[in-house]
Amino acid sequence: MSMNYTPARAMAIVAHPDDIEFSCAGTLARWIKEGATVSYVLVTSGDVGIADLSLTREEAMAIREKEQQAAADAIGVQEVIFLRERDGMVENTMALRKRLVREIRRFKPEAVVVIDPTVLWAGEGYINHPDHRAAGMAAVDAIFPAAGQPHLFQELREEGLEAHKVRKVYAMNWGEGDKSTTYINISDTIDLKIAALREHKSQLNEWDPTEMVKNWSAQAAKGLEMSHAETFRVVTLESDENWAKLQEGKAKAT
Repeated sequence: MSMNYTPARAMAIVAHPDDIEFSCAGTLARWIKEGATVSYVLVTSGDVGIADLSLTREEAMAIREKEQQAAADAIGVQEVIFLRERDGMVENTMALRKRLVREIRRFKPEAVVVIDPTVLWAGEGYINHPDHRAAGMAAVDAIFPAAGQPHLFQELREEGLEAHKVRKVYAMNWGEGDKSTTYINISDTIDLKIAALREHKSQLNEWDPTEMVKNWSAQAAKGLEMSHAETFRVVTLESDENWAKLQEGKAKAT
């Protein structure tokens, strides 16, 4: 199913710098062009992602955070939040769930993009990174029911953060048994996606990702009325009717 829906506010929660650019930056760029406000939450800063022992982890972190900020700026993202959990050592703990709930309640996204935590075997040549799986599950657990349940992490009210229900969850799913149900047309933003990805110079070195990215997105769009697509499994947690009532209630409260 193709989808033309654009959320007013969207958040992407991922494990590492460049996760978004490889997977969903075309969709986020499209939403931004259509008026959405977008936030990125990076669980780690990719501090073991540069295989150069002459660099400290702190130096690698600084490089990758700068690259991620530049990639976000390339498509007009409003903010990038780095939680700075240890790269390669992410666990789905209650402490991480609370940190993500805090960001969700603060930013109040209508839609959240996550990595599908159920993906393990991602094709014949790749095992899905354990940080992806842990960060994905932590994000899902933070979204539902924690962020929208006022009795969970009630102490966050002391920071002025009230419970917030997310309307839709977009899970990035790939590899064997791909369960994608929704195809987003990124034909008009494929070049923005590539430009953002190119900002991750420490990962790409001299490699030009253009051909690979266009081949991937063209394959995803095969048989559809679009040239390039990104794919997701979408879960709607709040119906149109319930969402309208929630927005009406918030408007009256203010």
